[in-house]
Amino acid sequence: MFAFARKSALRPRFAFAAALLAGTTLGVVALEAPAHAQRNKKEAEPATPKADYSKNFVAAYRPVDELVQAERGAEAKPQVAGVVALAQTADDRNAAGGMLYNVGTQTSDPAMQLRGLDMMLASGRVDSARAGQYNFTAYQIANQNNDAANARKYLEGAIAADYSFEGRLADGTIKQFGADDLRAMLAELYFDESDHATGLNYLKTMIEQRAASGQQVPDSWIKRGLSVAYQNELVPQSIDFAGLYVRHYPSETSWADAIAIQRNLVEYDSHATLDLLRLAARNNALRDGRAYIDYIEAADARRLPAEVKRMLDQGIASGKLNRGDALVAEANQIASGRVAAEKADQPALERDARAPNATAVLATAAGDSYLSSGDAAKAEAMYRIALGKPGVDTARVTTRLGIALADQGKSAEAIETFGQVQGARAPIARLWSIHVGQKSAPAPAAVATTG
Repeated sequence: MFAFARKSALRPRFAFAAALLAGTTLGVVALEAPAHAQRNKKEAEPATPKADYSKNFVAAYRPVDELVQAERGAEAKPQVAGVVALAQTADDRNAAGGMLYNVGTQTSDPAMQLRGLDMMLASGRVDSARAGQYNFTAYQIANQNNDAANARKYLEGAIAADYSFEGRLADGTIKQFGADDLRAMLAELYFDESDHATGLNYLKTMIEQRAASGQQVPDSWIKRGLSVAYQNELVPQSIDFAGLYVRHYPSETSWADAIAIQRNLVEYDSHATLDLLRLAARNNALRDGRAYIDYIEAADARRLPAEVKRMLDQGIASGKLNRGDALVAEANQIASGRVAAEKADQPALERDARAPNATAVLATAAGDSYLSSGDAAKAEAMYRIALGKPGVDTARVTTRLGIALADQGKSAEAIETFGQVQGARAPIARLWSIHVGQKSAPAPAAVATTG
């Protein structure tokens, strides 16, 4: 496990996997020369009866076209401007664009190639079956020349034409590319222009559309979005993509990463930190001793001794905590000495919390004690009392009410409750909702086999 190196302005408090944010771009493809956009003599000859060519254009076009067909582009190049200037009809402009493209290809002039493709496409005479090809070829040329604005325009045209093609990846692998791949390339164009927010929104829309169709979302889409968002310190987008990561690829690693990202990007108080680390513990995502220490410090052995003792025992048993460490030993001593007393005090604390004059603080403390010691039903009752009192910390208590409901298996109520959490805690509640939804989802049906 490696800690991901963050920018100096950000100080990581919780490690996550370096492999997650490798930053691999999407849709990188190398294609051979786009012969499909070139027009042979038969296709380009403007003497076709069905076409509408102007007389002067035809007269200028023919001798230059002969040079092009003879691969004498360098000789044709000075004469092309005159041919283009005489183009009057849509068919004239289509043929002139083809000549521009071919001369540009023969003379290695990408600007001329792009102008030719643009002229053909703008003529309205390109066959609909080729519109996607021509747009994609124009995208390639513009992109290779760092012309992001035009590259995006032409790639959008290829997407609109539902273009697909067979291309070669950088490693030599042949792959069939379709609309999803082109959209991934479009997101990369936004990133190349440092328009990260637009690119991430586009990528997120792709992910949501793929999920809505019932298809598997490529993990590369999610990881790329998370990489771009995190590296550019875009907090809401980082949290969104971290949530997509655990939603579509739940594992101990993805949960640890999603929680680490929130902790690294948002300054949470000890109460919010505790609720995040509770979520990590429920997903076996406390990946190192530092995570356990953070949990123990957030819970506080003097305040929630039963929970601290439980996490100490777990951390020591897992080998992530050393019983002889001074901090561990001190916390263990305090927690061990207070567990019985906390249990004995709970009935009186509950009675006081139920009194008409009880405060929100008192009822919340009672709920915290019961939740910490594992009595989720009592915790639920105390938190509901607290929410009816003036001055209650609504976001904190609602979050913990959701946790108490989840711990009882009341999944639908828990998800509804987490959905009510607003403000700084809302991202924490969203992660909890994802967790509860995954835990409550029915297991896949067994497949019958015959012997």
